[in-house]
Amino acid sequence: MFDLGTSFLASVERDPDRLAIVDGEVRLSYRDWYGKVSALAAALDETGLKRGDHVLTAMQNRWENASLHWACQFLGLIVTPLNWRAKTDEIDFGIADAGARAVFYEVATEEAVRLSRLARDLPQFSADALAGIMDSSARDAVPLADAADWSLMLYTSGTTSKPKGVPRRHRAERAGALAHVAQNLYRHGERTLGVMPLYHTMGVRSLIASALIGGTFVCLPRFEVAKALDLIEREKITNLYLVPTLYHDLVHHEAFSPERVASVRKLGYAGASMTDGLLKRLDQTFEPELFVNHYGSSEIYTFTIEQKAAGKPGSAGRAGINQMIRVVKLGGRNPDEGAAVGEEGEIIALMKSDEAFEGYWNRPDADAKALHRGWYFTGDTGFVDQDGDLFVTGRADDMIITGGENVSPVEVESCLSLHEGVAEVAVVGLPDERWGKIVVAFVKRRGTVTAEDLDHHCRASGLANFRRPRRFVFVEAIPKSPVGKLLRRLLVAGEYTEERIPEHQ
Repeated sequence: MFDLGTSFLASVERDPDRLAIVDGEVRLSYRDWYGKVSALAAALDETGLKRGDHVLTAMQNRWENASLHWACQFLGLIVTPLNWRAKTDEIDFGIADAGARAVFYEVATEEAVRLSRLARDLPQFSADALAGIMDSSARDAVPLADAADWSLMLYTSGTTSKPKGVPRRHRAERAGALAHVAQNLYRHGERTLGVMPLYHTMGVRSLIASALIGGTFVCLPRFEVAKALDLIEREKITNLYLVPTLYHDLVHHEAFSPERVASVRKLGYAGASMTDGLLKRLDQTFEPELFVNHYGSSEIYTFTIEQKAAGKPGSAGRAGINQMIRVVKLGGRNPDEGAAVGEEGEIIALMKSDEAFEGYWNRPDADAKALHRGWYFTGDTGFVDQDGDLFVTGRADDMIITGGENVSPVEVESCLSLHEGVAEVAVVGLPDERWGKIVVAFVKRRGTVTAEDLDHHCRASGLANFRRPRRFVFVEAIPKSPVGKLLRRLLVAGEYTEERIPEHQ
């Protein structure tokens, strides 16, 4: 299999004059971008960085960051990206945990890097410095890595413990990108909005997949709806691959119209479940040729694919082309103890996948918890229906046990999302002396909908009585991570702001 440097070089030779990357005024063909990447690779090589070294990055989705990613693939350096909002302690953790040999940053992370105790002893490069380096010329970069070398180490979100490093080889990264192309039916020359961050598996996959098909990667450094709509319209974006939150913000923005996004023919989402209400609205608004629900993780890029997401709301489909999955008994560790059809269990994925990682970075405790007999135990819950399609019901830790009954927050959220007075909703279990936990819905409302209205909606929809929320809390905003994942733990901890009711109401 090709390493990623060779993969990029093959695209340069195949499509030298095709537009490769756009970032504001920067517009580079594959030939020109290769020249920039070569100059950067030569400069990094001169600093003493060598094959197998980790380099820590904390930058937004700008062309300098994308170029750095490719330069590292040529040199065999291991890109170790952090959230560009990272604080000093997170910078120090990343450097120490990965043993990083250099740090790359931009204005947004300049202070955190400056205050980092461990960064001060390492070579540091700002985004502006990278741009200056790439203004020079150098001999064409030659791939020094092979497919078995490490390419990337992502960090999991670490919501309940310290983040875990997920090292991935060139071959796994390329396999994931090829599967992404195939499963999303990408054509030669697709134009994608590069907004999912390059510290997230979705962002990295978009970058690599775009290069493999001679596509155009249109950078949006940070998500702003107005700018996203402008880019989609001006650059004639053909596919979107986003988390549900960003889709929600797009279609509810005052500047949105179907005409402005008419070039988009393929929608894909991942990272979280999508409510039935949003799914329906996107399908009606975009009228896409393809609407893909991609279920996966940083550890193993693809678990399952549903290519007709709007046709079967909630379905995550079936195993991807590089994967085998099973649903096993909750609490068990035997991959052969499968749950029955319709029975909720834990979703597991075969580690033989071409896209799979091989274990966490220096975390035998995490390996012992997640890896069993050649299978990765995801910690996600779900069930397989009579058709053989997977439905993901949430995280095992999110399951609400009320009066001895299991309630999936996702099911309740999907029900409530269909009410026109609900803009966003999140459901959690809160302690209750009698029931153990009760189902509580936190709602960002549209208009003047009341708790009584929503309770009536749940009853009329056929939601089982024990699944109905016992409380509705109207909030100013639903807490989310930087990539739009719902942060239920903050709601459980009381870290939210209740809606302010105007005095005239």
